[in-house]
Amino acid sequence: MSRPEHPRHLLDREIHSPVRLSIMTLLVAAEQAEFRRVRDTVEVSDSALSKHISTLESAGYVEVRKGNVDGRPRTWLSATPLGRRAYESHLAALDAIIGRS
Repeated sequence: MSRPEHPRHLLDREIHSPVRLSIMTLLVAAEQAEFRRVRDTVEVSDSALSKHISTLESAGYVEVRKGNVDGRPRTWLSATPLGRRAYESHLAALDAIIGRS
């Protein structure tokens, strides 16, 4: 078998999940986003978001920062430079698959 050339081979497995793609889309557009905002925008439960964030964080695509606001714990999420590059590459692969590039 020769080297795979179909653009689907360029899809990022960590980003390809619809929920993780939605998370990355939100985080790439913003400098950072609070956990609750991401949860509500992506429309998932706290536990589901936590699992997807863990996957993205393990890949080095998302940075998680914890702190307090008015004595209440808060979590902020941001896309890393590596995550931004992976996201752009993933979108380029999707464009190639549907013939837009």
